[in-house]
Amino acid sequence: MSATLDALSQDALVLPPDQRLTLARRLLESVDLEPEPGAEAAWQAEIARRIERFDAGESRTIPAGEVFARLRQIAPRR
Repeated sequence: MSATLDALSQDALVLPPDQRLTLARRLLESVDLEPEPGAEAAWQAEIARRIERFDAGESRTIPAGEVFARLRQIAPRR
């Protein structure tokens, strides 16, 4: 890591959480990433496959509260 990047990182880490989130959003939005070729079509195919499996009774939904409870068990907050 360059000295400038290290210094910027250290300065950013002492900001209040809301300002760090704003900075993170601005940085992410400043990067113009192109999706991989075929990514959109692959996602559409995956979504269709999952809907078909659900409609056929091959998969089930899990309530969000249960999902978050499980996540809290395996990944406690820091």
